Amino acid sequence: MSQSSKPPTPPLKPPTQSSQPLVPTSADVARLAGVSRATVSYVLNNAEAVRISEPTRRKVREAAEELGYVPHAAARSLRAGHTRIVLLPTSHVPIGPLYSTFLNELQWALRGLDYTVVQYGSLGLTGDEAARAWAELRPVAVLSLGEISLSPHNVATLKRAGARAVLTMGPEAVSGAHALVMDQAEVGARAAEHLVERGRRRIGVVVPEEEGLGLFSTPRLAGARSVAGAEVVALRMAYSEESAAELAERWGSLGLDAAFAYNDEYAMLLMRAFQDVGLRVPQDVAVMGADDLLIGRLLRPRLSTVQIEMPTGERLAALVDQAVREPAAAALRHDLMAAVAVPRDST
Repeated sequence: MSQSSKPPTPPLKPPTQSSQPLVPTSADVARLAGVSRATVSYVLNNAEAVRISEPTRRKVREAAEELGYVPHAAARSLRAGHTRIVLLPTSHVPIGPLYSTFLNELQWALRGLDYTVVQYGSLGLTGDEAARAWAELRPVAVLSLGEISLSPHNVATLKRAGARAVLTMGPEAVSGAHALVMDQAEVGARAAEHLVERGRRRIGVVVPEEEGLGLFSTPRLAGARSVAGAEVVALRMAYSEESAAELAERWGSLGLDAAFAYNDEYAMLLMRAFQDVGLRVPQDVAVMGADDLLIGRLLRPRLSTVQIEMPTGERLAALVDQAVREPAAAALRHDLMAAVAVPRDST
């Protein structure tokens, strides 16, 4: 082919615009609101040290919403020297309505104090593994529910990574961490005391077969055993009608006159099973639960229980906030619950 017969070179196409939308910046928010970038930063980061009028704050928030602007958490953390993340490891065990409500209140209260609550799935991690994994997120505080045993070394690891406060829930304090003590033994003691006062001496304490509940059930059993005059027998039962029925069938051979179940749900299962095999409640066997669920009051006979008085989510959030604001303060013990027997018809 000769040079003159070559096909013409196609014209260059203009560059196409990227399909990715432009990310709005704080400068865009400032222009739209008619304020400085510093004012945008103060408003959106809830800076309390700078006085800004409410109309200006409203203009900035409206401009940010219109543009779809969201502050960059990492940049914010660099400026502040720490994040606003409170890390809350997720529970490994089924938790009842009482604790679910408490944890929900806590998260709402922390949000109200401008913290971001991050729930972290830590199933299967040891204390060392968990501490390193949590530290990667650079939380300003860690609130461990006690299912993972932390050591003083683990607490130090978290603090070196920027955690201003580590708070642990459980029966024992950990050096360097604030101890949030929930004395489950008191629940068992109050139940056994009530049953002994009602003339019941041979008490079967239901221990769940489900894994992970030993954090609560073991100290409740120990608390019941600590009561003078109580002869306590531990009885394993799964959370199922079949398991409750099996226990009820052999109850007559055990020589027991009362049952303290792990919580109200186990107590309701067992009480129904007792009735199915012809045992009268409370004449033949007294039944007591724990947690004081509403449904226990709707049963017939009404279920006696141990009412657990928990702190409000606002109070615990305030403790977290105080620990963050005063990282150099000595780690303290905070008792988080009290237990009171609530007598009803089943005892």
